[in-house]
Amino acid sequence: MPHSENVFRPQADLGIGDDCALVSVPAGMQLAVSADTLVCGVHFPESTSPFDIGYKALAVNLSDLAAMGATPAWFTLCVTLQDQSEQWVEAFCDGMASLTRIHPILLIGGDTTRGPLSVSVQVMGLIPVGEALTRAGAQDGDDIYVSGCIGEAALGLARVLKASENQSSSQYDPMLDRLNRPTPRVALGLALRSVAHACIDVSDGLLADLNHILHSSGAGARLDLDAIPVADGASTMQSITAGDDYELCFAAPAHRRDTVNELARALSLPITRIGVITAQPGMVDQNNHPLTPTGYTHF
Repeated sequence: MPHSENVFRPQADLGIGDDCALVSVPAGMQLAVSADTLVCGVHFPESTSPFDIGYKALAVNLSDLAAMGATPAWFTLCVTLQDQSEQWVEAFCDGMASLTRIHPILLIGGDTTRGPLSVSVQVMGLIPVGEALTRAGAQDGDDIYVSGCIGEAALGLARVLKASENQSSSQYDPMLDRLNRPTPRVALGLALRSVAHACIDVSDGLLADLNHILHSSGAGARLDLDAIPVADGASTMQSITAGDDYELCFAAPAHRRDTVNELARALSLPITRIGVITAQPGMVDQNNHPLTPTGYTHF
């Protein structure tokens, strides 16, 4: 990592081994806390490798911290195992550890039990008081941006579900990487604290998650569907209503366009302006046709 000597490395006052872990929040900081559960057959196919399960379980939580502009600090892990082998557990841990080497975050506790395979991770991060990115705050005239490319994970999932039994699971497919190993946009989230008015990570679909910003901000949006960066081979509507992208969608004032472009160059990350926040509630396309904010539904 560039400038790794300056990377924040979290410590715990009391770590694994007691009934609770103890951590101290530095003066002038707030603690950001989030949790996600991944269930086999619901959030990942049964054929998913243990390495990828471990990686994704932590990655989706780091994405929540990124959306708030938080520096990762600590996490807990609860795993329900059915009949997984020691080798399975080692590979699972390797997947999770591969992310902790990129984003220093300290495991401080958790639980294991027997039952259908599921993984629950709770993450904690640090944000200077008053600087957190939230879903509220988008203003009339703000530009709407999205990082990366939308819809690649959906293509990856479709390929997994359609794969024949004799297809090699080791065959490299970048779309499967986007499904199983999403990239938490932590660096972008940190940089956006002084730029964006509102932010969210795209987990349930671009339209559905953007709608959370609009609801929280009491605003609407006009999107240029032709500008949205979608996966090759996928339609725009398929891409913007699918989930598992784990990109950041954010609203920023128009006068910060040069700043956003500089961020894209500095991070070597495409950041695309896809629309504008409006005072009129609701979501429409560039031709003022209404858009229904559909996406992944949990129940």
